[in-house]
Amino acid sequence: MESLLDLGHTLLTFVVVLTILVFVHEWGHYWVARRCGVRVDVFSIGFGPELFGWTDKSGTRWKVSLLPLGGYVKFFGDMNAASATDNHAVRAMSDADRKVAFPTQPVWKRAAIVAAGPIANFILAIAILAGFFMTMGQPYSPAVVGEVVPQSAAERAGIEVGDKVLRINGDKIDRFQDMQMIIQMHPGDKLSMLIDRGGQEKLLSVVPDAAEIKDPIGQPQKIGRLGVARSGDAFVERNPAEAVYYATIETGSIVKMTVNYIGQIITGKRSGEELGGPIRIAKYSSATARDGVVALIWFIAMLSINLGFVNLLPVPMLDGGHLVYYGWEALSGKPLSERAQEYGMRIGLALVLALMLFVTWNDLSYLKIFNF
Repeated sequence: MESLLDLGHTLLTFVVVLTILVFVHEWGHYWVARRCGVRVDVFSIGFGPELFGWTDKSGTRWKVSLLPLGGYVKFFGDMNAASATDNHAVRAMSDADRKVAFPTQPVWKRAAIVAAGPIANFILAIAILAGFFMTMGQPYSPAVVGEVVPQSAAERAGIEVGDKVLRINGDKIDRFQDMQMIIQMHPGDKLSMLIDRGGQEKLLSVVPDAAEIKDPIGQPQKIGRLGVARSGDAFVERNPAEAVYYATIETGSIVKMTVNYIGQIITGKRSGEELGGPIRIAKYSSATARDGVVALIWFIAMLSINLGFVNLLPVPMLDGGHLVYYGWEALSGKPLSERAQEYGMRIGLALVLALMLFVTWNDLSYLKIFNF
């Protein structure tokens, strides 16, 4: 009975989290499309058969569908939910229909509509982080070493108590948390660290130790560990303008860390087994929900950033792939041929399906399904 309750809690939390993220993403597309005068045929949360819905006065069908693993907005003139253009229908359109069809809009309008989805996810994350920084304060401990662990990477590099870290590999360090983020992403890598020691700057070479930790759901992760402790904890409450500014900076840092993480997987520095799919996201959602509402909201912000980033990857079928097409059209003065776009969509579909299969395999391996 307890295991069934746990499963129900996991599924419910996952559906709630995913619905919020998908709704915000698709609302971004919808809102900008309506501002640009484009008619929206369908706004769907989920895929497959419709469970329930309604049609508003502008003709948009708002619906919730059977499979809660995403969603889509279908514009007038699109052939399907992936925004493939129905070229035959477009050519047969009247002048009135062409004014409200997505494919017949200027390239800048189409690019704005497509980019609005990922941007909406970034805005959601920034709003959440800014809310935390205004109410609970932003973690802002000085980047000053308060303790050096014996026989650690820090001791081997010559780091001393009282050293203030200024830069790591050229990146400016404003707070201890910035240093932690960089160190954790570089286990076993040689890093240059500029410090201030008693008013004098020194350049040190450090190689963080590789350590394996367990994440909130018990999955092993490899991180870098320097072996220092901060000189004290500090939280700074921000006014609204400061909160938005620092939340934007934090969002950019997380995107940069994500790019670094993917690069390490591609180059073989990290195992691809660390990538998770829907099953693992569901487990994370449930685990953070048990830690309280604050932890769950923070997790939603992190997922929103990653959803926005992934959708901007230059892969056909994703928003980033469409933006590449529009970039080509803007530079050349004409769109890619229908044949090239069709092949691009096929390649994009293959890449997306391959990634989904890979992360699902990782999820099933994590659940030890194959042990049976």
